[in-house]
Amino acid sequence: MPMKNITTDFEQVILLITEARNRVYSKANAELIMLYFNVGQIVSEKVANGNWGDGTVNDLADYITEKQPILKGFNRRGLYRMKQFYEVYGNHEFVSAALTQMEDKKVSPMETQLNTVENQQDKKVSPVVTQIENSIYTFLKKILTQINWTHHLLILSKAKTVDEKLFYINQCLKERLSKRELERQLNSATFERTMLGNKFSSAITKQLPHGIFKDPYVFEFLALPEIHSEDELQQALIKNLQNFILEMGKGFAYMGSEYRLQVGNKDYYTDLLFYHRDLQCMVLFELKIEEFQPEFLGKLNFYLEALDRDVKRPHENPSIGVLLCKGKDIEVVEYALARNLSPALIADYETKLIDKKLLVEKLQQLSEIFYRNEP
Repeated sequence: MPMKNITTDFEQVILLITEARNRVYSKANAELIMLYFNVGQIVSEKVANGNWGDGTVNDLADYITEKQPILKGFNRRGLYRMKQFYEVYGNHEFVSAALTQMEDKKVSPMETQLNTVENQQDKKVSPVVTQIENSIYTFLKKILTQINWTHHLLILSKAKTVDEKLFYINQCLKERLSKRELERQLNSATFERTMLGNKFSSAITKQLPHGIFKDPYVFEFLALPEIHSEDELQQALIKNLQNFILEMGKGFAYMGSEYRLQVGNKDYYTDLLFYHRDLQCMVLFELKIEEFQPEFLGKLNFYLEALDRDVKRPHENPSIGVLLCKGKDIEVVEYALARNLSPALIADYETKLIDKKLLVEKLQQLSEIFYRNEP
């Protein structure tokens, strides 16, 4: 038998092993999350009713260690984490907010996850189980058990609001984030930056999809000096392409730098060109190391037109442009984009992590500018 055929057969066996291992891991993780939730519920209710004090929780930790010495994570700190897990996600207000958020969006990973497994849900539900308890149980079984405990601990410790927690839960489901990737998203305030990008695009362009683009982008991994050239920025991003794509979000495929466009008798070269698989369109990043100027938009639109006429395929959507600038005046951007027909975003970039408080202030400033005339 040819070696190629043997290798193909071997790969099929490896695939079966991998799929089985993933199913086993998924089921084990689901059981573990359910266990932590149930233990957290007991601890929370006993403490809330005054039946247990802090000393009793310590005694429980010692008792578990004595009876099940090989178990890990059931010390005092671990039990209080389980208690927190139950109190956050076993809360009707939290689950109601999650379900409401899903209804407001046309598609979300959480909604897909719920709908996919809903038909498989156990029909053996006690008649005394209320609708509220059913919603909490469904959210736990279909959503929270799909995320591992380490990720849950990171979200619980670093995400403060309901919306922020739901955002990162969605990110874990949608992008299958590793611990390192989730930690970076939390540390770089991806939630706040995505909300800024959403609010900016809905207030000005109304052409950009929500949840894809951020403002500002954070490139702390470049280790660039405060003063740098556009060429240095471009080369640093190319050298750190993997981190750059992680910052943009999964779904982007790199097409090249200095991508050549021929218009008339001249050649023009774009900065960084990507293709987004979900949006099914090209995304062009143009780099500027100074504050946004209205004339930058003319060049970006020229490139987008050339891409759509000469590079875009018939089944693909119109190209999107992102101008990365070292700062911008929001009102100048509003004027510049008011009559702009191409889908474009003017975003800041930073070479250091940003204080979340500054992003919240920026979000409030944006809201005041674009919504101060609303009734």
